[in-house]
Amino acid sequence: MFVKAEHPVSSSLLQPTVVPEWKWDRVTMDFVSGLPLSLKKKDMIWVVVHILTKSTHFIHVRTGYSLDKLAELYISEIVRLHGVPLSIVSDRDLRFTSRFWKKVHEALGTKLHFSTAFHPQTDGQSERVIQILEDMLRCCIPKFEIPTID
Repeated sequence: MFVKAEHPVSSSLLQPTVVPEWKWDRVTMDFVSGLPLSLKKKDMIWVVVHILTKSTHFIHVRTGYSLDKLAELYISEIVRLHGVPLSIVSDRDLRFTSRFWKKVHEALGTKLHFSTAFHPQTDGQSERVIQILEDMLRCCIPKFEIPTID
């Protein structure tokens, strides 16, 4: 049984990202959704990756979390440990494009950059970490099936 994801070859030239000058200056973030509910009723993982070192934070969250709650988690889990990054690359998830989230970044002095639609290489760091995480989850978590009653 194979659990590794396929990696199609890009037909266009890849564009390099800016190399960070200091640790946790530039990060990427994305969500892994559609997971089965945990015991604490959480069904998503928020993935935050440092571009230079590839060190990663996996924050277990619930789909219904408010933007206030996500901002609180961001500050307590990322900013508290690493300080405020200069820039963040993310896809165009509604959680990141909201006016509230833009105000949070404005207050912190962070620049929020959105990846181009249908070009995962823009946010390739997060996408690759998510593929690895999904491979590990496929190996470690048994299939969730409804048992049949005889």
